[in-house]
Amino acid sequence: MDYRAQIGIRFITRRKGSLIAASLAVAIAILVVQVNSVIFQGLYDAIVRDQINYRFGHVYITRQEDYITKSDFVLVNWLERIPYVQAAAPRLDSVAQINSTVNGQLIKDYQVPIIGVDPVLDKEASTIFTTVGQGEFVSFRNSIVLGALVARDLGNPQIGDTVKLKFKDRYGNDVLKRFTIVGITQTAGSVGLDNSAIINIDTLRDVIERPHESGAILVRLNDPSKAEDVKQLFLSAFPSNSDKFKAQTIEESAETTLRGFRSGIALINLVGYFGMMSSAFAVVTIQMMQVTSKTREIGIMRAIGSKRKDILLVFIFQGMVIGAIGAGLGTVLGIGYTVYAKETHMTFQGSLPLEVHYNWASIIQTDIMAFVLAVIASIYPAYKATKLEPVEAMRYA
Repeated sequence: MDYRAQIGIRFITRRKGSLIAASLAVAIAILVVQVNSVIFQGLYDAIVRDQINYRFGHVYITRQEDYITKSDFVLVNWLERIPYVQAAAPRLDSVAQINSTVNGQLIKDYQVPIIGVDPVLDKEASTIFTTVGQGEFVSFRNSIVLGALVARDLGNPQIGDTVKLKFKDRYGNDVLKRFTIVGITQTAGSVGLDNSAIINIDTLRDVIERPHESGAILVRLNDPSKAEDVKQLFLSAFPSNSDKFKAQTIEESAETTLRGFRSGIALINLVGYFGMMSSAFAVVTIQMMQVTSKTREIGIMRAIGSKRKDILLVFIFQGMVIGAIGAGLGTVLGIGYTVYAKETHMTFQGSLPLEVHYNWASIIQTDIMAFVLAVIASIYPAYKATKLEPVEAMRYA
């Protein structure tokens, strides 16, 4: 080992308090960045997961101008012949006023989003059916599943009760239809279906006078990385200039929701990196204390022929030791927190389960940044040490 490295290590290890304080400052900065990543990136990934599972699938197919008029049977069968496609299912959306009578009192809920699903195909293409906490999923033609918030607004009707929905058909006429409540959904976060109601797609088609039409086709993939390939395959088979189809990956279809979260994550990460900069100032302070406490030793080194460059390298090596120990400790703490979050199925605000991953690339990048900052933070104290003259330095006892 280089003698300057040996001297630097000896200097810093003899003052264990300074070494521990500086290393902890680096480690805590890494831990803060990792905690931010687990919570906020986990929240973002959870929202993407739920958007895929409940609303859009991996590929979301609509028609640019109007409803999809081509047979959903034809489209679904064509899509399911693609090796990457696990399942596909049609959806149709509308809005309605819902009337409920609870304890003799008429209660109304206005402009409730209505989702029409195929009870068989939708179970393969989405996990919306798993959100039913009470009762069962839509089955027969006049069954309805209410979102938890809709049920609350309607006075908490029970499974088996009936509600009346008032739709507008394609001609603007009011259409009344009675449904039997078969289930109530309970989803977490802001991307669930608690403010909606789910009915059979064929019933919704009949009510709004849209026979054989769909609003969208959800496509679920067994290999999500192939979403762009499936999108391009579909558009090449059904050109937009004739059928006017629009196919989007989850990043495109959920862009409105995800854009705000991406901005928030960037801001939180920026705060974390500012914390890392603060740790660098802590390293500067501790290294300056090292320079002050080792003034006599520096004078002796200079007197026996050490060059300014040698003194500089002594304190740079100290920064490397601090950075290495801090990065190692911070990594252990960060991975420990990630394991805890994953094994305990950590949730956001007690409801939305986070999607926690071991992001090794991000961990390594953070460690390298922390190490480099610790070394950079040692440059100024090292420079100050090189400015000490031998005779003046040796006056310090």
